[in-house]
Amino acid sequence: MPNSKTIAICNQKGGVGKTTTAVNWGIGIAMQGQKVGLIDADPQGDLTTCLGWQDTDNLPVTLANKLSEIMRNTESNPFNGMLHHAENVDLVPANLELSSLEMSLVTVMSREAVLKNYLNQVKDNYDYILIDCMPSLGILP
Repeated sequence: MPNSKTIAICNQKGGVGKTTTAVNWGIGIAMQGQKVGLIDADPQGDLTTCLGWQDTDNLPVTLANKLSEIMRNTESNPFNGMLHHAENVDLVPANLELSSLEMSLVTVMSREAVLKNYLNQVKDNYDYILIDCMPSLGILP
């Protein structure tokens, strides 16, 4: 699937429907037979919770882990820790660890490309990747 589309759903204000849009759009696209990956890029983890994983603090692998691996240049399976939902979408979950990771990105070279580098590792397996962004103008989308 070399023509994968990556779409960030973002707005600096909270409560405008970013997570709702990501869930409904992602599942809707999956119902059309497309392969969809969802990225929860919000430390509040609302997309993760919305898809049924309530205890986000005890998830073994989250987006923060994946981005840390990219920052440290450590090799690992980019699909390890992805959660598969019954509605046929895959999810890279998030929790509060993502907030502290954003602070550590300040000193990283090419920090603006860390998420892009992770997405480049997984995008060929998806028709669409939807990113549910946090309500801010921070470093992460």
